[in-house]
Amino acid sequence: MAKRKLTRRQAWRIEKIQEERTKRASRKDAQLDQQLEGGDLGPEQEGLIISHFGKQVDVEVLAGGSTGEIVRCHMRTNLGQLVTGDRVVWRAGVDHGVVVAKLPRASELIRPTNHGDLKPVAANIDQIIITFSVEPMPFANLIDRYLVAAEISGITPVLLLNKTDLIDADNREYIEGLIERYESIGYQVITVSTVQKDGLSQLLAALDNKISVFVGQSGVGKSSLINELLPGVDIKVGALSEQTRKGRHTTTTARLFHFPKGGDLIDSPGIREFALWHIEPERLLEGFIEFRPFIGHCKFRDCKHEQEPGCAILKAIEEGHVSPSRMDSYQRILGSLLEQP
Repeated sequence: MAKRKLTRRQAWRIEKIQEERTKRASRKDAQLDQQLEGGDLGPEQEGLIISHFGKQVDVEVLAGGSTGEIVRCHMRTNLGQLVTGDRVVWRAGVDHGVVVAKLPRASELIRPTNHGDLKPVAANIDQIIITFSVEPMPFANLIDRYLVAAEISGITPVLLLNKTDLIDADNREYIEGLIERYESIGYQVITVSTVQKDGLSQLLAALDNKISVFVGQSGVGKSSLINELLPGVDIKVGALSEQTRKGRHTTTTARLFHFPKGGDLIDSPGIREFALWHIEPERLLEGFIEFRPFIGHCKFRDCKHEQEPGCAILKAIEEGHVSPSRMDSYQRILGSLLEQP
């Protein structure tokens, strides 16, 4: 469908709104500069962003007598986009703090927005917990998209199957086949049920002393899992739509929680479709870990791995080293990338 052209009045209103936002941001920065220059703020100290609220963030104090306390801070506009998990330098004020610098990130998870821009979801992550469940029905292609995003980002993925209490005679073969699909290529798959209390100790062990982020479709039970792992946190839980059996989004902003025995967890908003528009098609192969030993060994440098003679990956499929279903998933994802303008 063609885009509707804006009228002159609509364009003028949008321009005025953007100008006003820019002016407000400039006034806020001027106020912060005045505080900084006037010595109204305390000394610089390091902190950890545990939640983000528009133009403000909650920063956890990491050192000194106030370690562990949470301070609501304003952000200077020249810092770029800050996300949960970022380590920052901040200074305390009378009613609030001010974030004055962002420290380098060890890693970040990025996803595209509906407008085609790139948006960081969380920073300094050790592992991404790709959560799927027996209901809503999990799809391998969507799981593969999460895995590719994690692999390209250099973040260790762990697969988590939730709601195993819903496995029955109708879906058992499909679910077991899905687990085998990923365990056979080396991925860790943890199975849990908050209803039957199964697998939670194994999940806690995987989270220990690591910074993890939960991602997955809305409705797969991320909030219920966190409520089980961190009693008293009380994450809002959403029910599945009776018509679509898909989840309603309940988490509105990424939040970081500490586990008592060490390790942190970032709960991020549910994602219905995890697109990979920001990944170059030529890098997609790297996201499929079982393809890696064969990359660069094709007869032709421009091999598309479809039906070319001397294709190392097609030969690997014939010899049983690569699953045909994973190759099909690769081709489907590649097609979606090539369709993007």
